[in-house]
Amino acid sequence: MTGPSQGDAVTGPDDNPSAGGSAPIPKHFVAGGTMRHVVVMTATASFGLMSVFLVDLADLYFLSLIGEVAVAAAIGYAGTLLFFMISVSVGVTIAGSALVSRAIGAGDNERARRIATSSLVYAALVTSLVALPFVVFVEDALTLLGADGQAHTLATGYLRIVLPATPLLGMGMCAGGLLRARGDPRRAMYVTLAGAVVNAVMDPILIFGAGLGVDGAAIASVLARVAFVVVGFNGLVRVHNLLAAPRLRGFATDVRPISAIAIPAMLTNVATPVGNAYMTWAIAKYGVSAVAGWAIVGRILPVAFGGIFALSGAVGPIIGQNYGAGQFDRVRQTYIDAMVFVLVYVGIVWVILFSTRHLLVAAFSASGDGAGLVLLFCGVISASFVFVGVLFVSNAAFNTLGYPYISTLFNWGRATLGTIPFVWIGSLWLGAPGVLWGQAIGSVLFGAAAGLVGYRLVTHLHRRPPGEPPVPLWRIALSPFSTGKSLTGI
Repeated sequence: MTGPSQGDAVTGPDDNPSAGGSAPIPKHFVAGGTMRHVVVMTATASFGLMSVFLVDLADLYFLSLIGEVAVAAAIGYAGTLLFFMISVSVGVTIAGSALVSRAIGAGDNERARRIATSSLVYAALVTSLVALPFVVFVEDALTLLGADGQAHTLATGYLRIVLPATPLLGMGMCAGGLLRARGDPRRAMYVTLAGAVVNAVMDPILIFGAGLGVDGAAIASVLARVAFVVVGFNGLVRVHNLLAAPRLRGFATDVRPISAIAIPAMLTNVATPVGNAYMTWAIAKYGVSAVAGWAIVGRILPVAFGGIFALSGAVGPIIGQNYGAGQFDRVRQTYIDAMVFVLVYVGIVWVILFSTRHLLVAAFSASGDGAGLVLLFCGVISASFVFVGVLFVSNAAFNTLGYPYISTLFNWGRATLGTIPFVWIGSLWLGAPGVLWGQAIGSVLFGAAAGLVGYRLVTHLHRRPPGEPPVPLWRIALSPFSTGKSLTGI
């Protein structure tokens, strides 16, 4: 069937969603300007994502009104472990989004619906298995991060409430990714926006009205995850009819292709919280004030750079539909447009952070080493996120085009070789500020390398049909830049 007009190409539901599982699924991203698709997809994804991070920032603000540094430190420790859970959920979301978008691009609607259903089941199972050991050993995990005293006690109580709701987070995020793969970023945004609204409303009620403090913030987060699932399933089932009836045979068929992307994608995304865990450990030795400053940076960072974090999930469906449809020139142009977007976005955000750095220190009552870390991040370090954005865009291309192991290689390289030695040397020379400097240097090196390999990959997709076995990494990295050659001819 003919897709909707360009004006509603990325927001409208199926022409006849009541027609059942046989209704064709429109291919929204195979026509129109690729930069427009990148901007619209990223804007809606980042708005929803940043709304969640803004609520996290509001959590920290409300809790800072209690007047105890240990409270802010506790949220910093808890946030490190929750970042790990989010990263696992993102890995499953990447797999479902990549496979469904490619199936839609190829016109295989039955497979698209079946994989969408299998992805949600997969998300629930995997996030449950991953969260279980953290629920059982949460105190030991916090101790390993360097938490002690009241900060350890408060973080333990917070995580014991939030961690059991991890499957809801996984399913909600996966639902949002499937809506983006379908070409409906507006409703994907509604998923996270609904959770943010619930969290924002319930935070002051539970923290102050009910007098629950940190536990109240945790309960509000759980209610937000319920909202994720409700709104996400409404879009998938009622609006787009994108889910098939769950069947054991269908799930068994899809486990292998989902795992082929999800496992390396999860490993890829887990690398970031592992690196952040090391950062938290490295900063912890400088005292509670430094950890509180790191917690403030950890809340400012995703709000400021939500567009960069959202870009990976936003670009993947555009690349996937065009790759499935065999439009390789559009895949390459999408990659280039996303890089331009990163450069402009980070430049604007850096100017804003630099201009407001002292206001942010005052707003969160940061002092000592904590204030120094906030000023350093907003003043200089934030500019290095150009290379973080390049890495994220490259990861989207690798995951969607069948090279998820390359994403794993670069992300783990950044989290280990690009973090540990540089942070160690930086802390020896500069103390707590050296920790941030060390991480920034590693991000620049690995982001630049990933961008180079990613560009060579999308440049040599010509005449390479989807489904062909991936070419080894070294052949891509060493291939010439000529756009006239195919990967098969390297």
